[in-house]
Amino acid sequence: SVLDVAVTAGQTISDLLNQMKAKALEASDTSLSTTDRAAINSDFQSLIGQIKNAVSNASFDGANMIQTGGTTLYALSGPSGTNKLTLAAQSLALGGANLTVAATASFTTATQASTLLTTINTSITNVNAAVAKLGTEANAVTTNLTFVSSLSNTLTSGVGNLVDADVAAESATLQALQTKQQLGIQALSIANSSSSNLLSLFRG
Repeated sequence: SVLDVAVTAGQTISDLLNQMKAKALEASDTSLSTTDRAAINSDFQSLIGQIKNAVSNASFDGANMIQTGGTTLYALSGPSGTNKLTLAAQSLALGGANLTVAATASFTTATQASTLLTTINTSITNVNAAVAKLGTEANAVTTNLTFVSSLSNTLTSGVGNLVDADVAAESATLQALQTKQQLGIQALSIANSSSSNLLSLFRG
């Protein structure tokens, strides 16, 4: 769930960066008036604010994998409890290693907007790569869960077969003992009746 939240937030941030790119590209038009460029910059600032919110809200159960110093997770990957998957955090915070656009980024001239456009393009490439890594980790966890579930089912089935085999063996042993007991009773009955028959001959 932590990974799913991180991936969803990362995709949102990537979309916002593309919108920022469009705004910076529009503002780099030298024919724009100062007023028009200021209006575009206002929209640009709103998008920066949305990225901040996406990063800060990408938490599940107190874990956030995309904030600065994000949480790296570990998942057990075998029945021994010693093997584990490492799910590395990917910082998507503004001004970080991946999203290099500063939290205070803005423009008032076409030149500033053009320069910012280059930074945004780099950030889009980095963020998409980081989100892809998170997606790969999510797939690894899903695959591992499927494997562990299958392994658990196999072990349960194996234990059931062993128990069934033991029950069958005990049942056969019980039937043999019961048969021996019945034969013993019949033999004793025959022996007793033979003695009675012999005594009746002497009475005659």
